[in-house]
Amino acid sequence: MSNGRTEDVAAIEAVLADSYRAWAAGDAAAMVADYTADATAIMTGSLRAGRDTIRQSMAHGFEGPLAGSSTYNQRLSIRFLGSDAAIVISVSAILFAGETEVPDDVRKVNATWVFEKREGRWLIAAYHNSPVLAAP
Repeated sequence: MSNGRTEDVAAIEAVLADSYRAWAAGDAAAMVADYTADATAIMTGSLRAGRDTIRQSMAHGFEGPLAGSSTYNQRLSIRFLGSDAAIVISVSAILFAGETEVPDDVRKVNATWVFEKREGRWLIAAYHNSPVLAAP
């Protein structure tokens, strides 16, 4: 990665950090504040199309099974596609209320985040995750 992308990397990392903090606060609106209006999220085999649908789904989760949860996140890479797009690869997991560590790798997912720069601002355009397979 060239030095010319340092500011872009920092901006993308800030968007991710804001999203993780909003999750920990159980704030669905803040969690999707940096999503494009037409963002998509594919999780556990379901497609959530549009920022408002993603927000509604997360709000429902925060009121139920995700209440008091936070996330574990390890960024593996950021790859830029031209000047206005980037792909972030991470390993993530849900930490349920009271947990400080992921209890086992079965709960970890490989995640792909697609970012788009619109009017000088990095936004999440798509998110997808898939379970991490256990090592053979």
